[in-house]
Amino acid sequence: MKLIVGLGNPGREYERTRHNVGWWVVDHLADVWHLGAWREDGQARTATGRLGPVHVRLVKPLTFMNLSGRVLIPYLRRAFWSPATDLLVVVDDVALPVGRMRLRASGSAGGHNGLKSIEHEIGSREYARLRLGIRPADPERPVGELVDFVLSPFGSADREAILTLMPNVSAAVETWAHDGIAAAMNAYNREG
Repeated sequence: MKLIVGLGNPGREYERTRHNVGWWVVDHLADVWHLGAWREDGQARTATGRLGPVHVRLVKPLTFMNLSGRVLIPYLRRAFWSPATDLLVVVDDVALPVGRMRLRASGSAGGHNGLKSIEHEIGSREYARLRLGIRPADPERPVGELVDFVLSPFGSADREAILTLMPNVSAAVETWAHDGIAAAMNAYNREG
């Protein structure tokens, strides 16, 4: 089973924030892949189905960001499931400009508390991640205090840039699910 975990925070007050871009992505995937209704599953909401021959599960942790990795504990007990090949974490990235995405096969958490939690639970940095840029498109706009910035809503232009990126995000995740992270990186990690 391929597991796609979208990082975010639960609660209506966080729905439109930059930190919840991971949830936006898995909601979009559930819709375009026609996976049906989300259901409560321990500390997460999940949507499960097939993407061609591949069994997929979308996951939205119901913990706050810094405890996101807890949702992986049941999967780590599965004999034939490996974070290195079967996990993709979708996360916001303040280092990337809004409207950009970057896939990685491994790497550091880069200060992101959600990724730190994932790494703590799996005991490794070897898992795929899809980072979506949230840095303002307007280079003159200061980010300010990071926690306030990531927990604030997007402006309309930046929100539109994220929504416009969704077809490429869907295609990249499908490539990862079918062909692995190297193929997805080769096809979708482009500058510009």
